[in-house]
Amino acid sequence: MIGRENQKDNDLFFTCSLIDYIARKTKNKRVTVVDKLGKETIAKIYDLADVYHSDNIETVSDDFIAQANISIGNFDNVKSAKYAVPSHWDIGKVYKRLVLGIVREKGLSIVDALFEAYHSFVSDKIDDYNSSFYYDSPQNILNAYLYNEIE
Repeated sequence: MIGRENQKDNDLFFTCSLIDYIARKTKNKRVTVVDKLGKETIAKIYDLADVYHSDNIETVSDDFIAQANISIGNFDNVKSAKYAVPSHWDIGKVYKRLVLGIVREKGLSIVDALFEAYHSFVSDKIDDYNSSFYYDSPQNILNAYLYNEIE
């Protein structure tokens, strides 16, 4: 471990942040971006995150948008936000913690846990910037996922 956290945890943080960046840029739901990228590409992003992280995120996102043929959608949670909008890095951290919790609780691989997180009802709740859910405690977000309800 170099720095404050495990390098692979940081790679997951970058992967989730890139997914959010692409979703904002293309005005798609995060699950749409995850599905368009697919497990193989997401595994590649995760494995090479330290390389991609050293490049400009705008360029990296453009490359993956073109490669996955992600078209412009009509989901714009940034525009519809009434309050301060969290950055793609902020949301990447929320998803990173959720994915790591799913790995810990269900014993899945990182990529499989990532797909579970983005395909759960919790993803829509995280991406509603007019609610307070995205900045709830990581354990409460994980519990919502695990028990399929929000307390």
